[in-house]
Amino acid sequence: MVKLNWRKRQELLWSSRFELLADKAQDARLQDFYGAGVVAGTTAIGEVPMVAMDFETTGLDPESDGIISIGLVEMNHQRITCRQARHWILKPREDLKSDAVTVHGITHSKVESAPDFLTILDDMLALLAGKIVVVHYRSIERKFLHAALKSRLGEGIEFPVIDTMELEVRLWRRHTAGMMERYIGQPAVSMRLADSRARYNLPFYNPHDALTDALACGELLIAQLANHYSPDTPVKELWN
Repeated sequence: MVKLNWRKRQELLWSSRFELLADKAQDARLQDFYGAGVVAGTTAIGEVPMVAMDFETTGLDPESDGIISIGLVEMNHQRITCRQARHWILKPREDLKSDAVTVHGITHSKVESAPDFLTILDDMLALLAGKIVVVHYRSIERKFLHAALKSRLGEGIEFPVIDTMELEVRLWRRHTAGMMERYIGQPAVSMRLADSRARYNLPFYNPHDALTDALACGELLIAQLANHYSPDTPVKELWN
């Protein structure tokens, strides 16, 4: 039996997985999302439509916490399309926690009259359909979106992402001495969004606003691609 390497499995996974999920999905919105398909893994990143996405949440556990704000910014490998950016503040089913409010500044009064997640789902999925999602640390956006849909529709969601944090980890490991740094006592390099941006001389933005962080993530990817990749790089080398 021939064993496929990880990248080849990923390429086959997403192209075939979307077809399977389109057939299995019960909700019409998810059927349309999967029906829009996903680009082939061999597609050059310069030809891939993308959307940078960021969430603010009531906490860090997707099983017990919820999404409170969403920011989406359409982009490609060279530019951000700000005129089509979207930002929603949502009323979570979970209680707001004081430590989370301190982080993102979204208070009880701001969510009191905010809509439920389901009311914006059509618009959100329409913006994501056919595009590759760009995030900084995929465990937040992918897991929280899956959990939000699972609790409301009885079925979750799957999609490939380009994770700018993962790319930065890969690039840093490639350009440093790796394990030797531990022996000479140098501190670990921060992969936080603001610190990663600083390494490319990108401007500082105040964090923990979903739309601003989506923009910051998209700009970081553009800088990473410009400095380390070719527009001909297959998207399968970047996504997960």
